[in-house]
Amino acid sequence: MTVQNVDKTLSRKQRLQEKQRRQLSVVDTVDKAEGKVRKAEAELAVAVTEAVQVFGDEQSASEALDMSVEAIRRFLHMARNEAADADTPAEAAAQS
Repeated sequence: MTVQNVDKTLSRKQRLQEKQRRQLSVVDTVDKAEGKVRKAEAELAVAVTEAVQVFGDEQSASEALDMSVEAIRRFLHMARNEAADADTPAEAAAQS
């Protein structure tokens, strides 16, 4: 039984097409993962906002969540931006 190297039997064009196919597959995988990260960050921003409300302030939430105040503020900022973005299309539609 002889094992052949697939790359040697493919033409240059075929090897290039296969390389491009693998690259596109990797880009697609990264794009999907980025989407999941954005969704998770948005959910975390909502949860952090709720934690700040429950614990009373950023410092207390920071201590309770074992998260830096800077991270708390980043998620609060993210939640405010998400809320503002969600309000913008509705306002634009209402004005139309």
